[in-house]
Amino acid sequence: MMMVVMMMVVMMVVVMMILLDQVCTLAAPSSACMRSVDMTHVLRWRPPLAACDTALLYSVQFQGEFELMHLKGTWLNAPECQLIPHTRCDLTFDLGSDSDYNLRVRAQCGSELSAWTELSPPFNRRDTVLMAPAMSVTAVGDALQVTFAKLPLTAVVSVTVWKSGDELQAVVYTMPADQAVLHVAALQEGAEYCVRAQTVLDARIRSGSTDAECVFITGRPDGAWKRPTTVGVTVIAMAALLFAVFWSVVHCRPHACQSYFHKEPLPRSLDPDWDIQIQVSPEEAELYEPIHVSAAP
Repeated sequence: MMMVVMMMVVMMVVVMMILLDQVCTLAAPSSACMRSVDMTHVLRWRPPLAACDTALLYSVQFQGEFELMHLKGTWLNAPECQLIPHTRCDLTFDLGSDSDYNLRVRAQCGSELSAWTELSPPFNRRDTVLMAPAMSVTAVGDALQVTFAKLPLTAVVSVTVWKSGDELQAVVYTMPADQAVLHVAALQEGAEYCVRAQTVLDARIRSGSTDAECVFITGRPDGAWKRPTTVGVTVIAMAALLFAVFWSVVHCRPHACQSYFHKEPLPRSLDPDWDIQIQVSPEEAELYEPIHVSAAP
């Protein structure tokens, strides 16, 4: 009886090993790691050492706190990273909360699947590395225009502005990352102002500060000369036009003037020599008799 039981156990172990060999004959990816900079999260790994006769493809899954606690440990497929040929997966839009995430990747060669390689330890997006923002500063009239390149979507930018030589009186402005441009108006004309900025996620996650950039405030752009210049050009143009008209009238030759200034005849209603004739009917004519007046002797 004991021998029969032992033989059955051995057979079960052999069957399980055969099944495992059929399911996971491909080596698993190795060295899974997360690189997260400015809230862009990219999972990377190394391909398995075994050769593959066809294209080697990879699939990635993630499991957050919600899936772990409320969905009985369910793993979700990363939609953009299923059967991909690359050894990297951008999970920026999949890891949408500040909880810990378990991540794993496996390889596939034809019908062969590798075991899952899990990231250790779990990843939390609060561990991202913030870089100093790319910033440019220009003077626009009596204002500063501070422009930033691509910023982390969930971050804010802290911008410090001060008059050169008076950094103790600096003013700090906070700007959401999606705004990208900050205007600081009503500054002193002719003075030099300096700007420094850093990216902030929360009280404990801050980037390094940019180098200070200083510019001079020039006042209203072109305002000091554009208006007088416009008025002067207008006056000169009008004077030239009047002079040309006066000169033309004075030096105009008779035949040339007649061709330029043609006299139109008066309408008949305004002609003083117009002979007005009133038609009188024969009956009315008989009512009038000539009266002869003779002078007294």
